[in-house]
Amino acid sequence: MSKVRILNTPGLPNIPWQERPAGDTHDAPVWRYSGNPITGRNPAPGVARIFNSAVVPWQDGFIAVFRGEQVNGIPHVYQGSSKDGIHWNIDPEKVPFVNEKGESFLPLYAYDPRLVKVEDTYYAMWCQDFYGASIGMAKTKDFKTFTRVENPYIPFNRNAVLFPRKVNGRYLLLSRPSDSGHTPFGDIWLSQSPDMTFWGMHRHVMSSGGPWWEGVKIGSGAAPIETSEGWLLFYHGASSTCNGLVYSFGAAILDINEPSKVLYRCENFLLTPEEWYEERGFVPNVCFPCATLQDPDTGRIAIYYGAADTYLGLAFTQVDLLVDYIKNYSRTTITDEEIGIR
Repeated sequence: MSKVRILNTPGLPNIPWQERPAGDTHDAPVWRYSGNPITGRNPAPGVARIFNSAVVPWQDGFIAVFRGEQVNGIPHVYQGSSKDGIHWNIDPEKVPFVNEKGESFLPLYAYDPRLVKVEDTYYAMWCQDFYGASIGMAKTKDFKTFTRVENPYIPFNRNAVLFPRKVNGRYLLLSRPSDSGHTPFGDIWLSQSPDMTFWGMHRHVMSSGGPWWEGVKIGSGAAPIETSEGWLLFYHGASSTCNGLVYSFGAAILDINEPSKVLYRCENFLLTPEEWYEERGFVPNVCFPCATLQDPDTGRIAIYYGAADTYLGLAFTQVDLLVDYIKNYSRTTITDEEIGIR
């Protein structure tokens, strides 16, 4: 039994899992699946690469929304199913988004999807063209019909992910305001809504520019995990090197009732590009988290992350070990600790 409890999450006895290898010398208590990457090149007809994707439990297995880079270079959202969360059957057709009338309503492009269950509905979020890069969102209950809802933000914005439940009677959405290019800056912000349509009451959560691994920009990754210590948030950070940007990922713990307040923020990365599938690919040196699975009965957490904009990787941690590590190596600033209003 874990001393740190994962809350409001059903048990997941079939969570993908592999014990930490004996002799692993990494400081952080996060380790890679030995069978990585779990997707290869040309994984489906017309699709060159799958990466930066999201997974949730579904029926007796798992379902995913994938970032699929087509052979014409345009990214779209695809769907897949799996019995074990590792080996995937990928639908070669793009997710058939529709509008409220049931009419086809595909985005011009779509990338970096997240997938979160809120109440009895699953919401997919992705970055798309909304007269500039911004956030698209759709809802489904059966993974057969995905109905587009109103765009929560105007351009420019990326890396949106919902909280899995209301806080103080409002839905919450994290995002990273950006610009029209390959953003050379970026902080994490929180927005609130009474109805999943109108978003406001914006709060600053975390700034980039801290430790070198997150010195250029940061962005929310997987949906926050509710724990007895607060909301556990995995996020990516980019550092600038003489050979370009390097994407690693870390974690923070947010206040359970005021999630714009950061209680603990690990100054060390949890995972940084080291393996061939993270260092070599379409965009080298990228570890980009987009989803987690968690089992409250064992404290196990499986992390899905994009690798080198080419592959999908899987890593593991245990909530006790991870929370202890975050707290032991925490370094917060005034902008982290305040409620995010000025």
